[in-house]
Amino acid sequence: MNSRDQKLQQITDWASRNDQVRVVLLTSSLVNPLAPVDQFSDLDIELVFADLQKVLADDRWLSEFGRVIAKIAEAEDAFDGQHAMRMVLYEDHVKVDFKLYGIPKFLEDVNKDELPEDWDIGYKVLIDKDLLTTHLKAPGHQVSLIKKPTAAEFEQKFNDFWWDMTYVIKSLARADLFYAKFMSENNMRTEYLVPIIEWYIAIEHDWNVTTNKHGRLFPRYLSAEMWQKTEATFSGSDIQDNWRALIAYADLVHELGTELAHKLRYPYPTELEQNIREYLDFVKRSEK
Repeated sequence: MNSRDQKLQQITDWASRNDQVRVVLLTSSLVNPLAPVDQFSDLDIELVFADLQKVLADDRWLSEFGRVIAKIAEAEDAFDGQHAMRMVLYEDHVKVDFKLYGIPKFLEDVNKDELPEDWDIGYKVLIDKDLLTTHLKAPGHQVSLIKKPTAAEFEQKFNDFWWDMTYVIKSLARADLFYAKFMSENNMRTEYLVPIIEWYIAIEHDWNVTTNKHGRLFPRYLSAEMWQKTEATFSGSDIQDNWRALIAYADLVHELGTELAHKLRYPYPTELEQNIREYLDFVKRSEK
């Protein structure tokens, strides 16, 4: 039995003995058939308490499962009064995310018309002392699937990508590395490139696939050539290397975007791309 399994057994044994705990759910990747699991996968545990406020007043119960070496505590008001969180890293290096419910809020979620996202991804009832999960709908594992964009969403994504590239161009011309990285990584990669690659993969799988969070499974689904082109969009601290990566960004998005536009029968902003590329060439020539 590995450390994570031992931790899970400790938690369920403790919950079985503790009258305050009424329900225990295992959620997230460990019970999602579409999610990758390895030795670094967290335990995601949901606990339903008879008196949640009493539990929140004293976190010493977290030490029942080992020595706590790091902890983040988030109260109910951080989640509109729905639940609280305790995210814990233990000395044995097992990380456990505890989602804490009171019975009324838990039943409110159970009785919703649609299953909440964290349950639809996947769950397993480990303990239910009062049959509170009787009407809990089965997970559909649909929430993690990549959704087909509308024409308006497609247009907005590519317009925003090319527009934000102008900020990276100016930042590199100024040798302003921090802002260039902010725009190229926070905006262009996370907000635009990742969804574009997701669409590119999903359209080949009839929109019935997930690449997990932030492109974790991109290498699994992209060809070796396309993954190499994606890797080329990453850069170090050298300004010239960032110029190289920016051009790789432009080339990759052009290739993905034009192919997607053809398959989706959506218009691609060809003129906008040409204008931004001309701007890029002008600024880059000016710095010499």
